[in-house]
Amino acid sequence: MSNYRHKKTAAPQPQPGWAIYLRTSSEDHQKPELSRARQRAIIEGNVLEHSELPVIDEYVDVLTGKTPKRVGYQQLLADARVGKFSHVIVERADRFGRNDSEALRAIDELNEFGVSVRFANSPDLDPMDPDDRVLVALSFTLARRESALLGIRTRGGQQAKRKSGGYISYAPDGYRNVTARTDTQKRNDLGRWDKWIELDPERAKVIREAWDLLLEDTISVREIAETLHERGYRHRTGRPFVELTAHGKRKANISSLGNIFHNWTYPGWVVSLKNGVLPKTVRGNWEPIVTTEEFERGQEILAKRNAHRTVRRKQFYLLTGLVFYRLQNGKLRRMSGSTSNAGRRGGGTPYYRIEGAGEASFLCAVIDAAVEREICRIQVDPDLVPLIRASYTKDLQECMGHARPDRRTQFQLALKQVDDEEARTVRLYAAGRISDEIWEGMWTEWQDRRQTIQRTLETMQQEQQVHVDNLDLALEIIAKIGTLYNGLQRSDQKELLRQVVERVIVDDDGQVNLELRTPFGYLNTLVDDIKREKPRIEKTVKRGRKATKNAGEIPPGVSPEQCSSHVQLVSTAWIRTRNPSVNSRLLCR
Repeated sequence: MSNYRHKKTAAPQPQPGWAIYLRTSSEDHQKPELSRARQRAIIEGNVLEHSELPVIDEYVDVLTGKTPKRVGYQQLLADARVGKFSHVIVERADRFGRNDSEALRAIDELNEFGVSVRFANSPDLDPMDPDDRVLVALSFTLARRESALLGIRTRGGQQAKRKSGGYISYAPDGYRNVTARTDTQKRNDLGRWDKWIELDPERAKVIREAWDLLLEDTISVREIAETLHERGYRHRTGRPFVELTAHGKRKANISSLGNIFHNWTYPGWVVSLKNGVLPKTVRGNWEPIVTTEEFERGQEILAKRNAHRTVRRKQFYLLTGLVFYRLQNGKLRRMSGSTSNAGRRGGGTPYYRIEGAGEASFLCAVIDAAVEREICRIQVDPDLVPLIRASYTKDLQECMGHARPDRRTQFQLALKQVDDEEARTVRLYAAGRISDEIWEGMWTEWQDRRQTIQRTLETMQQEQQVHVDNLDLALEIIAKIGTLYNGLQRSDQKELLRQVVERVIVDDDGQVNLELRTPFGYLNTLVDDIKREKPRIEKTVKRGRKATKNAGEIPPGVSPEQCSSHVQLVSTAWIRTRNPSVNSRLLCR
């Protein structure tokens, strides 16, 4: 959709004239200039020759229509807003875009600017006419469906080529991509063009020598790079294997060598873990540079070296990415871990500090201990569970739309719109303006939309119980989090904090405030509110209302609204966490 926001001021009167929009997909195999010439010829022959309006400008894109982030497309919308032209012409609807919702919104936006959109293959089609809009929307839908099917066919063809031993990507170093026309006998199976990889004589020699140096198991990968550099070799890109840094130090570029020593293409195997093609299952139809035994021997050498590598242990910061410092103006700055004296005996003293500002720093041990105390304070009294459930159920009903029927009404209105759209199309079908094939496709789409909306309505009835079950799980976690946290290892404590805590905020005095994630923040606030309300409820009961015998019921005469005054004061769509400045979504997603 357009990146331009609507303003209340009226748009300027557009200058009479045409804006031509030409788009060629980046995936097209034909030359873009030939495609644009063909589009321009159709536009001129079907529309411009019969119009008295001048051509004001031409906009060109070479990019898929699935994205609105096209330079020419966005420039067209910008010029339309300032009234540069009055009409836009494209060859056909899918040239304007392959995203039906985006394209229709853009057409509506252009109409607000006083600009009309026309399609050269159907000059009489008006996207703003209710009946014609059905055909335009169908054109965009079919274009998006075509893109989706093309992607499925492409991925299927790639997978079939892998399983037959073909290589579908850019050839690795040591090989080169080859494309050639197929002969008549193979054209039915392979198409007009066949693609494969073959050895690059110059580069294959370099790769083979690198493997030989590795298999000797006497020098490191860095030393292999030094040896190749001494022999006058470079990477395929022309980058040297060893180069001097700005400080005069020698730097070995070994990342490419690491990829080479782990690439199953070199022993001649097709491997794609993402697509389920495992090593040593499909033999490639290219000549290998090393044997399978040599490749596996190289893997063993690298694994043995990695097992004996001594990695310097870094300082462990429990709150990495979670801790923030509140400035005097109220803004938050992320804090990082720092151990300035790490070289001292014992590893030094770690701090949390603001990067680039040494005046705000706190001992990690102090902040970590304060977080532990705050976590242990997050508890739920079992006697409050009935009140929590009652208040939560009321909030959930409002959020799910039971107390606000607008969501249900919207879905029912959507069903009616499907029926109205079908009725309009029936008239077009009866008038012979729609073929049987198109009618069947549209009818199938309507049935799918009806079923989707109906399933959504049914799901709304079932979601409430699901969220009540989630409430029980969240209450169980909160009830155990204090004792659970203390018994975990430091790495597990870090993971638990990331599941429960959104941010840890530290003030000037070193006081810690936790912002909990949904639903823990909501439940924690709800518990605090209920604790404040409980004495008033008990006092009301003592005045004459008989107390309930069942701990799972609300006392007679006490409505669920009394359980949480906090929830009544805020929007049903947002619930505040413990920090009043930060909002958190309800559990009802």
